[in-house]
Amino acid sequence: MIFFSNKSRPYYLGPYPLERLARDAALLERETALPRSARPNRITPASSGFSAALDKYHRIFHALRDDEPVAVKAPVPDDLHRRMVDIKGSAYFLNASQVGICSLGESCWYVDTTPLQHSHAIVVLVEHGRSPENGSLANSWVEDCIPQAASFRAYEIAISVANHIQLMGFSAVAHDELHGDVDADRLSVMSGLCVRKGDRIVNPYLGEHYEFAIVTTDYGIETDTPLARGVEAGARNLAYWLGVGGATSGLERWRQSKRPTHMSKFAMESVERVDRPTTLIIDDEVPRVPKRASFFERPIHGDLGPKAQRERTRFSFKHPLAKAMTNQIGAMVPHQDGPVAENRSASCSDAAENTRALKSLSYLLGAELTGVCEIPDYAWYSHVDNGRPVECHHKYAVVMLIDQEYDTMEGASGDDFISGAQSMRAYMRGAIIAGIMAEHLRALGFDSRPQTNADSEVLQLPLILLAGLGELSRIGELVLNPFVGPRFKSVVLTTDMPLVPDKPIDFGLQEFCSGCLKCARECPCDAITWGDKVMFNGYEMWKLDAERCARYRITNQRGLACGRCMKTCPLNKVVTWDGPIATQVASWLGINARWLKPLLIPVATRLDDLLGHGVRNPAKKWWLDLEIVDGICVTPRKGVNERDLDLDRKIDPATQKIAYYNANVMPPPNSYGIPVFPNRKEAIAAAELLETPDQAKARVASGGPRPAHYVPTPPLKDEELPR
Repeated sequence: MIFFSNKSRPYYLGPYPLERLARDAALLERETALPRSARPNRITPASSGFSAALDKYHRIFHALRDDEPVAVKAPVPDDLHRRMVDIKGSAYFLNASQVGICSLGESCWYVDTTPLQHSHAIVVLVEHGRSPENGSLANSWVEDCIPQAASFRAYEIAISVANHIQLMGFSAVAHDELHGDVDADRLSVMSGLCVRKGDRIVNPYLGEHYEFAIVTTDYGIETDTPLARGVEAGARNLAYWLGVGGATSGLERWRQSKRPTHMSKFAMESVERVDRPTTLIIDDEVPRVPKRASFFERPIHGDLGPKAQRERTRFSFKHPLAKAMTNQIGAMVPHQDGPVAENRSASCSDAAENTRALKSLSYLLGAELTGVCEIPDYAWYSHVDNGRPVECHHKYAVVMLIDQEYDTMEGASGDDFISGAQSMRAYMRGAIIAGIMAEHLRALGFDSRPQTNADSEVLQLPLILLAGLGELSRIGELVLNPFVGPRFKSVVLTTDMPLVPDKPIDFGLQEFCSGCLKCARECPCDAITWGDKVMFNGYEMWKLDAERCARYRITNQRGLACGRCMKTCPLNKVVTWDGPIATQVASWLGINARWLKPLLIPVATRLDDLLGHGVRNPAKKWWLDLEIVDGICVTPRKGVNERDLDLDRKIDPATQKIAYYNANVMPPPNSYGIPVFPNRKEAIAAAELLETPDQAKARVASGGPRPAHYVPTPPLKDEELPR
């Protein structure tokens, strides 16, 4: 970092330097001695517009608040500090601003409630997001909803943490200001997050610009000490502004607050825009493919054998935190479609203003990067679940990237027991953001749909490229962004609201990935090519061995799925004012001094290894390694992956066998439940069918026909379907 590195900052301390504030244990006794409070008489405002969308999703999550604990307790450590690290880490991982923990006495419950047999309270604080600029369309949408949005985020986090605890076999219930049975103000003081200032409850860093949610539980965990009175007066001191102790610096917070609300915290405006993606796409030749063809769908139908079919039902959510978020993701799917208001809002006639407003809304709700593009026909699946044909029914895509979180990735190997939770968190957050936005746009009269990992009608990779959020990388079917590298998941909102598309970007990644082989070297299943780019189904790419990758991720017994390529990529960095100076300089040069790349790439990749980037950082390991087996948490049966870097590993591209499953050997789109076994030997031999990009350009220029292997397998005829 510019002033103080956060490399050794324990993850559970969070982004604010609460640990530097004075404490007073005597205040705990004073608070618990106070009489029980009456439930506040809160008047719920009438929901309309954006507020109604927030309220709907609040109710969806509320239905999950108090599930019963599983029958058997997890083998958690007796060490209450270690338990606390896991619980606070879970909340910070889910983007809590601050977290505090306290013991829970009877006086903490409202007078009209019967206290539960819970011993502890986990207080989740979420700061208010930035209100869009006065006079903007986005401002008219959100108006007084900033506290409501923060309240929902806090409740969403609390419910996920509560579900996580329940899956470990302990009782837990989430509470918010509308449905809570505990005195949040008192608990915020007892847990060391706020102080009493007259009749007000004040946070030292945020004043009153925050919202709470609470988890009460019988799970024993280490508690915090109340803050001393008056600490708020000196909290935002020089140490705060400089980020002493590795906390997020006040300077970085100030930098972000000065950027327009429709722009990301990352300087995407500094990246060169181009008319076409930097990899060749022959639009007229790209086939529309069925969802059934994905190698993450094929195991469902038995294509990859019984082990993969069995593990497909649990591979990325066999950890309690990942499983908790999977429940939330599933609860949102029935609401992805909905009625559209008959009349379109007259305020939404300006496409440029609509685009700025949607971007502001996405950032308020938690997206890291947002772009817009028109949707080409080939980006729609031809068929989805049960072989249902897909109609290309929306013109625009709002593409949003959710960061999978740098610090947690620092503590992980990439294929250990937090990997699946990293994916589920990003998928859950993306589904929430796109779902609320779609609900809001439908109320304005524009047909809209969130396209999520659980239910998508579009292939997201081409849309990420076209929306100007990255370039196609050596990792294969993965886009890299210049500021977060490959460390993201995407979600898409498709709509007919008039919008202005963004242009694709060029930050020199094709040259960088040509000279960097780190992801291929560190891939645990050799699925990433060491060779050159080829043309695959109309795209120029370093083609991944999708079957090999999927098999490893689905059947990984020493972790959940896999993200080794994300973990070890040299572009997996923090590029903000709080990032290391060397990283900021390298990023600036990579974007703005492209002529230096031939000299910089060999140095950068070698230096990345020498500095140990990609090695696990124990200070960032916050989660407990647990595996869900038959609904019960156990110690991982096969152990846990603990990979670091393999600096001497190398594969000869001439001997590496990559399987190419072209469109003509994909399963029929309506073969749901019918195993279609891949022929790997033929798929390896299919390499002979592939063109180089130069060959493809020459063929198109000469009027040559579309390759036969670009034609997808047709649907089965009625007489071929099982009766």
